[in-house]
Amino acid sequence: MKKILTLFTIGLLAVINASLSAQHIKPVLSNEGKSGSAIKSAEFTVVRSGETNVMSADLKWLPILSNKCTGRVHQIPEQEKIIAIKKEKTLLKQNQLNNQKSLQEENSSLSITPVMGTNFLGNTNNGMSPMDNSIAVSANWIVSVANTTIEFDDLSGNNTYYNDIPTFFNDPAISNVCDPVVIYDSGADRFIFFAQECAGNSSNSYLLIAFSKSNNPNSGWWTYKLTGNPLNNNKWFDYPKLAVSNNELYITGNLFSNNPGGVFDQAILYQIQKNNGYSGASISWQYWSNIPGTPFTLLPVSWGQSGNYGPGCYLVASIPGGGSSVKLYDLTDDMTATNEQLNYYSVPTSAYSPAGDASQQGTSCLLDNGDCRTLSGFYLNGKIHFVFHSDVGSGWNGINYNRLDVNTKTNQRSTFGSVGNSDYSYPTVVSYATNPTDASVMIGFGRSSSTMLPEIRAVNCDNGMNWSNSTFIKGSSTYVSYTSSTKERWGDYTGSTRMHNSTNPSVWINGMFGNSNNRWDTWIAEIHDNEVGIKENTTKNTGKIYPNPVVENFSVEFTLESVTQLTIEVTDASGKMIKSLYHGKAQQGANIFTFNKANLQAGTYFLTIRDESKLYKNEKIIISQ
Repeated sequence: MKKILTLFTIGLLAVINASLSAQHIKPVLSNEGKSGSAIKSAEFTVVRSGETNVMSADLKWLPILSNKCTGRVHQIPEQEKIIAIKKEKTLLKQNQLNNQKSLQEENSSLSITPVMGTNFLGNTNNGMSPMDNSIAVSANWIVSVANTTIEFDDLSGNNTYYNDIPTFFNDPAISNVCDPVVIYDSGADRFIFFAQECAGNSSNSYLLIAFSKSNNPNSGWWTYKLTGNPLNNNKWFDYPKLAVSNNELYITGNLFSNNPGGVFDQAILYQIQKNNGYSGASISWQYWSNIPGTPFTLLPVSWGQSGNYGPGCYLVASIPGGGSSVKLYDLTDDMTATNEQLNYYSVPTSAYSPAGDASQQGTSCLLDNGDCRTLSGFYLNGKIHFVFHSDVGSGWNGINYNRLDVNTKTNQRSTFGSVGNSDYSYPTVVSYATNPTDASVMIGFGRSSSTMLPEIRAVNCDNGMNWSNSTFIKGSSTYVSYTSSTKERWGDYTGSTRMHNSTNPSVWINGMFGNSNNRWDTWIAEIHDNEVGIKENTTKNTGKIYPNPVVENFSVEFTLESVTQLTIEVTDASGKMIKSLYHGKAQQGANIFTFNKANLQAGTYFLTIRDESKLYKNEKIIISQ
């Protein structure tokens, strides 16, 4: 591991010292079973692209203008095979229900049962599905993100910042962001926020990275922009995953050919020196390509409790279409070492395969369960803990929880589900223990069935891989259906994070539920096992109220033929302006504008959308008490 020779600021020195004091040594793996190394690029340096000095947004009205992301087309490996498997298993489940097969409910005597503490409405819907919700927590602050918004809350749910992601990055070249991810680097006591330009074209594929200036997200961020076409071969980046080690940030994703087509090319790994990012200095980075084993959605894993590990990091991948092995990767050192390698090992495990899509109560519209790709994980005490969902019996989806021993290259797994009853999908896993030798975890997930609206739940799996009963977090007001009457997206992931500065284990989960408009919203909840009672903050001191009246959060869609400078206002019936909500650029194509009714009295109002010469919308709004 190289020493850092230059310190740019006193603040950076403090960050590095904090990181070094929390280091955990990463074992050196044997070469037994190794079957290849990836190709390392040259080293690059990028200066920061900007600085975000966070100002308090208009938290009363919450105006958000977003361009609807419709340009991406993907073809995953074995796509036709996966579609055929899921279709067959969906029919199998439907036949079981028609034959009134007896239901297998959860039944556990495990003493630790998850209990919900503080909980409140998270990022609300802006017309995109799924929400791609993610969450990170420091000692005092919560940062949550979803397509395409970011917000900051204190630990009681009081909101201090809420805005759309393009405004946050303030880059005129960025218009169509998606797939946001936020993590908390407990070794450095800082946040890292990621989003990507999602145009589905190599010419405008970018990775957007923001490093918080302190452990308070309201104190500002340094922003950077990396190419999403690093091989310069007409490919674009998607499906991001993030992790940190002692000195580095890792971002993985999949590269696709330009649309139309969107054919999968390969997985990619970015290796980035993180400490300069916390001071706003130039950062060095490199990437790994031609990764052996042809992984799809390669998951890097951070240390599961306080602090970081290294040098280098571990990564893991399951097979989307199912199989009897998982893929282990060892990035052997930091990029400053010059002789680092990315090695691959195939680890046998019990067979797994995709299950059928999930039902929702009150509709024939199914929830798409995707496939068996790895969704979430962490590294702790010689083991990689990771989760995905798969068939747990007769076509039903359940949680597939794994503990991969990196030294012996063996995998232990346990599944949790409810065969014949409901589908458990899109799990996320967090360490739930006070010391590294305790392998207990907390898992958040979604559940749905033909007799149940989609809901968010949590379950504990202890050191001996014994499961608790699951705990209800938030249920839907209605089923979810955006544009299709037959299938709606349910993923791509559920967000979770460990409260690193807590004396007792504490986990925060950010999941999706259906609102009263048949759309997704997110709900944030603290989960523990100390029965202190539920504290629900429904107002968040921002005017965002749940459950919503029909016009509590209003949205309107419109289409533009070109990029246009717009003014959006609320007027009364006589044409008098009540509130100017937005003045700025809107993108070509489909856009959606949302705002909160705030303190509007009951009555009739109009939302006008216009430029200097043309009125695009004049929508009547009925505000009820």
